[in-house]
Amino acid sequence: MTTAVSSLPAYAQLNTPSAQADAIRINRIAIDGNQRIESSTIKTYLGISEGSVISQSELNQALKNLYETGFFADAIIGLNGDALNIRVIENPSINQVAFEGNDAMDDEDLEKEINLRSRSIYTRTKVQNDVKRLLDVYRRSGRYSAKIDPKIITLEQNRVNLVYEIEEGEKTYIDRINFIGNSAFDSATLRKVVSSEETAFYKLLTSSDVYDPDRLEYDKELLRRFYLSEGYADFKVKSGIAELTPDRDAFYLTYTIEEGQPYTLSNVSVEGELAKKQKLPDFKEDITTIEGERYNATAVENTIENMVEKLGDKGFAFVDIEPKLERNEDDGTIELAYHIEEGPRVYVDRIDITGNVRTIDEVIRREFRIAEGDPYNSSKLKRSEQRLNNLGFFEKVTFETTSGDSEDKTIVNVDVEEKSTGEVSFGAGFSTTDGALTDFGIRERNLLGRGQDLRFRAMLAAERQQFDIGFTEPYFLNREVAAGFDLFKTTQDFRSESSFDRDSIGGALRLGYKLSERLRHNIKYSFEENEITNVRDDASRFVRDQEGKSSTSLIGHAFTYDDRDNRFQPTSGWYWRLNQEVAGLGGDAQFLRHEAQTEYYIPLAEKWTLLTAASGGHIYALDDDIEIQHRFFVGGRELRGFDNSGIGPRDITTEDALGGNTYYTATAELQFPLGLPEELGFTGALFVDAGSLWDVDDTGPEVVDDTSVRVAGGVGIGWASPFGPIRIDFASPFVKEDYDITENFRFSFGTRF
Repeated sequence: MTTAVSSLPAYAQLNTPSAQADAIRINRIAIDGNQRIESSTIKTYLGISEGSVISQSELNQALKNLYETGFFADAIIGLNGDALNIRVIENPSINQVAFEGNDAMDDEDLEKEINLRSRSIYTRTKVQNDVKRLLDVYRRSGRYSAKIDPKIITLEQNRVNLVYEIEEGEKTYIDRINFIGNSAFDSATLRKVVSSEETAFYKLLTSSDVYDPDRLEYDKELLRRFYLSEGYADFKVKSGIAELTPDRDAFYLTYTIEEGQPYTLSNVSVEGELAKKQKLPDFKEDITTIEGERYNATAVENTIENMVEKLGDKGFAFVDIEPKLERNEDDGTIELAYHIEEGPRVYVDRIDITGNVRTIDEVIRREFRIAEGDPYNSSKLKRSEQRLNNLGFFEKVTFETTSGDSEDKTIVNVDVEEKSTGEVSFGAGFSTTDGALTDFGIRERNLLGRGQDLRFRAMLAAERQQFDIGFTEPYFLNREVAAGFDLFKTTQDFRSESSFDRDSIGGALRLGYKLSERLRHNIKYSFEENEITNVRDDASRFVRDQEGKSSTSLIGHAFTYDDRDNRFQPTSGWYWRLNQEVAGLGGDAQFLRHEAQTEYYIPLAEKWTLLTAASGGHIYALDDDIEIQHRFFVGGRELRGFDNSGIGPRDITTEDALGGNTYYTATAELQFPLGLPEELGFTGALFVDAGSLWDVDDTGPEVVDDTSVRVAGGVGIGWASPFGPIRIDFASPFVKEDYDITENFRFSFGTRF
């Protein structure tokens, strides 16, 4: 008697008399038709072994098990007495996956989206799933008319080539964006709120005018946040719909909203059981929601963030802050209470780090302000994240927390996306007096993934040649102490400014450590040999007197405070530096020099930042006059609109700049977006620079030396290009002296590797 269980129909119950009989003992299992898969492996998939007693349902399950592996196109199970005969037809293996017709998408981008690869097992279901994924990729790029037809090319040895024939179609743009239900703000205003844009012929460098369903959802959130920040606490987005135009070549986007009424804050308070039990810190400076002003959800979020950070700094590690709103619809007011309760006590179980291929774990862990076993503290975690970003090693740093082994433990998951930390920089500038110059440098800020900083710089120009090399170990002897050295050689042609050349060679040793989380102290010792040479015959007599060799041995220190939100692209926070140096520990020069610098960043709106900065310095001779190479020269980068030595004391008979012993500069700069897509990396700036330089030891009727202020203003454009940051500034002085030397245009460029 022979009974067969076939794949057609799949898993069908047997209807023969023997199929209804009692269970059968299987004494032998025979496999036929397999080419790649071993018979022993197929027996394992069956779930039936020789000597087993099986029922009809178990026989059906065995067949199902074979199909679920995905390795077989067909399978037939037959019973012949106590023997179980299995015949299989294997699915082919994929020899190669190829794409045809994809011009807008690279093969590499499409390969990332599919699951089937070379040597994968081909199944129709897997191919259909991959086709769906590929269509999703094209739809996210705005190509809704894309078509994909998978083709199979049969090869020998049960292999196939899989070819996706693609008709990409044209991008489907957004023809119109409509709003229904808005009365407080017109549609033109709301179109500026959402990220989607109506297409136009001049929008060549943006993708915001291409329909993207994910962007549609993002726009809903942008609308919600906008209205909530304008006082509309009851605002709702009822729907966001995308409809194809009649000719099916573009989309209409329609957002239906319910604005509600605007609310004003009638009362703002802090309450809760924790506030009753313990004395809490004063939150006066942290609360940004003001009575009498419009309700603003963004200000509420910022206030809670400020309060949590302050409480964490004061030792309140376990707190929950919930804003409670009591609306009075009759008079349009809200009573806002920040309800503070003691939260559950939670400790850090462990810190898991992923994504660091090059950077070793220790470099990341040493930046944490919290350790495994410590009480969970969101303020310290935020500071840890900020410190990791400030390293400049990572494109993105993401912190997430998950539950630990028990309710009172949490796991901190840190995922980093590394970026290039090697840098090749090239700078160029132009002035009416100096002409063109170039500046070349190589730097690796994360040497061998250990966080060490190695740099080399060479400036090559008609009037300046500079070579220097420096190395910094940020955690010397495994302590939070930075140690390093610098070696340098400089030949500088000051003949167009002061009629002499200057040669210097030397080195420095550095040591730095933290006094607090944001305050740092640095100490250095340097020694250099200087020579004033090639003094022109018609040079100022004060310059001719400086000709010859001298040496300088000095020790210095600096205090630096930095609470900027980002060290590389700050938008808020304060930075200041106080530097003092004394020369005379050997060498020829003897002086005391002080310098101070400060920067303050004020966020005005999203992507809009006001920078105010100032600097100043004074050098005091301890014996003879201050030599010209130690004086201050002002202009160029810190005083745009003027040449590098464009202001200050000058011999008016020779026009030689003499430098000064005292200076100050001040800057106000508004940084703003240019209205282009953010991914392009363009920013604009409006700035005003002011400053002065005076107090030279040389005196005579030919020397001009006064404290007159100089002022210049201008515009700048920055571009975070794929080749590195580019900055172009155009400035024009509008308060200057007749003997000053001006420079209207500056350009700088850098690239990374």
